[in-house]
Amino acid sequence: MTEASSITIRRARREDVAAIVGMLADDPLGSARERIEDPLPQSYYEAFARVERDPNLQLVVAVDGDGVVVGCLQLAVLPGISSQAARAACSRTFASQSIAAAAASARSSCSGRSRRRAREVACSSSC
Repeated sequence: MTEASSITIRRARREDVAAIVGMLADDPLGSARERIEDPLPQSYYEAFARVERDPNLQLVVAVDGDGVVVGCLQLAVLPGISSQAARAACSRTFASQSIAAAAASARSSCSGRSRRRAREVACSSSC
């Protein structure tokens, strides 16, 4: 079982794409729309490159003590009119259902850190 203290959060890298897509496909909705193939379709790598280039998006992964990707989070910073044009952040977290204990730790660790990072990014130009 993976403990929360052994989870590391870092920016996603190209070599993480297959693990991320695997987590996306590991639920009823994702299993119908994602393509798990070997090799992985190039479209996923192209999408990763677009996310990586966009300064308003961040994709991070939760990695356990063995270096296995057990969760991911995509953070989007959006411009808005509300709150006197303050930037808003939203995120989506995924964790592998096949390793439930690690997923719970990754969600917990990733979610708390993502909220802090969202505030940091959103406030960097508007707070």
